[in-house]
Amino acid sequence: MLSNVTLLCFFASYLCALVIEITRLWVKSSVARWVAVVFAFAGFVAHTAYLFERSRAADLPPLLTSTHDWMLVLAWLAVLIYLYVSTIDSSRGFGVFLLPIVVGLVGVSRFVSQTSSGLSVTRGWGMLHAAMWVLGAAGVVVGLVFSVMYLVQHRRLREKKLLEDGLELPSLERLGRLNWWSVIISVPLLSLGMVTGVGLSLASDPAVQSVRLTEPSIVVSVITWLVMMALFAWLLTARRTPGRLVAWRTVWACGFLLLTLIILQVFSSGGVHGVADSQPSAISHQPLVSQPSTLNAQLST
Repeated sequence: MLSNVTLLCFFASYLCALVIEITRLWVKSSVARWVAVVFAFAGFVAHTAYLFERSRAADLPPLLTSTHDWMLVLAWLAVLIYLYVSTIDSSRGFGVFLLPIVVGLVGVSRFVSQTSSGLSVTRGWGMLHAAMWVLGAAGVVVGLVFSVMYLVQHRRLREKKLLEDGLELPSLERLGRLNWWSVIISVPLLSLGMVTGVGLSLASDPAVQSVRLTEPSIVVSVITWLVMMALFAWLLTARRTPGRLVAWRTVWACGFLLLTLIILQVFSSGGVHGVADSQPSAISHQPLVSQPSTLNAQLST
């Protein structure tokens, strides 16, 4: 049954959850809230089964199989955050801002590389690199959501429209604090992902793949990382900075990083490790069919 799960299954579930979250802005009903959670949870279960089956077919963790799977792991983490927040907080608003990113990530994953990078290094270092990068990206997504929520709430307060659009958002103070922590936590994770990624590229077998640090994907990744580092340093050193300015700079930095990451993977043949894919993936398109893979031999010590 797991092999029959397709990308469309959980994409449709998340889309339904998003539509219900939007309708909650006008329909004040606790039933609608739980219906949205049920749709999201159903998609989350199918999402998990999809990643599990692809991982089993390739005999590799999802973070190491392909950019397609890595991006789906990022969406999976975002859904997990949504389910947690929606369960403990009945206010309307968070899903309206987070679920569009989830739907976008799942949709875009259909068009990115589904082949393995075939890095000839230990699996442990590959997992460390991919895990740090995806956790850092998840922090960027959350920071982007909180900063947009802050700007929306700031405008509603200024125009005195808190009761007109049905949104129920946290206070500006709380949103600013959550935004600050999202950036402070995500940047060190991205830095570890960047350092281990460069190390993986330099340690890869030249006979298998030719690694050049001047590759456009690597150069742009370094630039986006530097932008996040600049925001990180500014947040640590700034004193009494207006929250609206912090939110705007977070939107620009996090939005730039997220869009750059997605665009690079859509128009690049490189994998999540920033190197060219060396061989076809052991996983076919939906529906999934398990096939023997040689990737495990390349990534074993």
